[in-house]
Amino acid sequence: MFSEAAVREIQEIRAKYPTARAALLPAIYVAQREFGWLTPEAYEAVSDLLGVPKAIARGVGTFYAMYKQKPMGRHVVQLCTNVSCMILGAERLVDFLKSRFGLEPGGTTPDGRFSLVIMECIGACGTAPAMLVNDDFYENLTEKSIEDILGKYD
Repeated sequence: MFSEAAVREIQEIRAKYPTARAALLPAIYVAQREFGWLTPEAYEAVSDLLGVPKAIARGVGTFYAMYKQKPMGRHVVQLCTNVSCMILGAERLVDFLKSRFGLEPGGTTPDGRFSLVIMECIGACGTAPAMLVNDDFYENLTEKSIEDILGKYD
């Protein structure tokens, strides 16, 4: 179940919204942070705390790509491969991540250090190719810059 701090945080979130359903997105984010990914227990905890049906909580959580539906590595690499990023070399960067780090799209490195999520768009078309590592944003990527960036994460 949730820690006391997470329960308080969700209660504070709920107080800011007119309905419990309106508080689902940030509450599910708290659950993901608390559990590491959205386990069935995480959905149940959110549902119970907000008083919304479990199916609604799960439906919202599975709709958005920002929520993790399976265990992930310690660091989540979200690489954009949409048009601008693709034109400027994102597909080559995916190949680099496979060869250099053994990181397949949708997969996790054997040591659990990284997971790779291919993103449809992260809104950085003017500075493509771009990626997020956890909540950290990186742009104008090259193979060298990706190697340097990922080297900073344990």
